[in-house]
Amino acid sequence: ALDGRGVEGPGFFLGPTVLDRVSPGMVVGREEIFGPVLSLSYAGTLEEAIRQANAVAYGNMACIFTQSGRAAREFRERVQAGMVGVNVGVAQPFAFYPFSGWRSSFFGDLHPHGPDAFLFYTQRKVVVERW
Repeated sequence: ALDGRGVEGPGFFLGPTVLDRVSPGMVVGREEIFGPVLSLSYAGTLEEAIRQANAVAYGNMACIFTQSGRAAREFRERVQAGMVGVNVGVAQPFAFYPFSGWRSSFFGDLHPHGPDAFLFYTQRKVVVERW
């Protein structure tokens, strides 16, 4: 665990923080949080990992660390999250990647990055003709 409360300076800031052994019974295990905070939870089986990830109302991101290609494929197909990471801590390495939360992590009609952003600024037209 890493305690980020010791940041000094003007304003209200939290330094990098790692919360270890987060369980679904904890508020941080049920709510969506942002900032320099990483919550780590552990699962004994792949089924348990998928169940934990899908048990919350939010679906912004889910990551799994594994050496099994089969487990990675099953996790990415079954987990209900818009951004899925396999052996990476954050599944959005660049700002231009789609920020595609699902379920309660998403508001609106279109996502703010990726192809949906182009659609937001595009006036589309459909023309049907027969000669």
